[in-house]
Amino acid sequence: MSLDRSVRSPLSAIGPARGTGREIPDATVARLPVYHRVLGQFADAGITTVSSDELAAACGVSPAKLRKDLSHLGSYGTRGVGYDVRFLAYQIAREVGLTQPWGVVIIGAGNLGHALVAYRGFASRGFAVVGLFDTHPDVIGQVLGAPGAQVTVRSLAELESVVMSGGAHIGVIATPAESAQDVCDRLVAAGVRSILNFAPTVLAVPADVEVREVDLAVELQILAFHEQRRLDEAAPTTPYPPSLGEAINA
Repeated sequence: MSLDRSVRSPLSAIGPARGTGREIPDATVARLPVYHRVLGQFADAGITTVSSDELAAACGVSPAKLRKDLSHLGSYGTRGVGYDVRFLAYQIAREVGLTQPWGVVIIGAGNLGHALVAYRGFASRGFAVVGLFDTHPDVIGQVLGAPGAQVTVRSLAELESVVMSGGAHIGVIATPAESAQDVCDRLVAAGVRSILNFAPTVLAVPADVEVREVDLAVELQILAFHEQRRLDEAAPTTPYPPSLGEAINA
């Protein structure tokens, strides 16, 4: 199995969408779920139409960027009226694959695994946890998750059989870093081609496997970088110390 061991950025892991026959830029694909979520909130509030300016403001992007993003899907707005909220939400859902259910397996039933299984947003967005796995004998057999969506922790030895028989399309790795690559290899060998990785390590995968890396420490470091920039810009300008010659002649 040929592996691509280059570092893959989160955005590069998103494949170009082709529902319209045209490729959609990675950055646009990354924003479409945000638009879909906000449109759902508008629909729940009884809002039937929304202008591009209003939708852009709610999504935290510029109106020009939003219009350009949506132009890749087709022309769904009406000049002077705006977008039909439910219709646009459906078109985005169809484009990003939310109009059909997707089976998810989670490997790692620690604190993060607990939180992921308990997250109610999976079901509402078309994702079903079809398997939860761990290697610790004290964890195997526990029933986790919210009432109505509970999952029994299985032995990791059952991973391949569940993936192959349970309609699992996406694998979520919530293990320590030292276990992540082995788990990834097993998922790939079982046929999983989409992986969400929470382990703090870069995975080596074949070219046809998409990986999204979620490293909370990296995200915090990025925020710290921007905080430091703001502090530096707000700090008073400090004059350069005098040169040695200037100090002697002073």
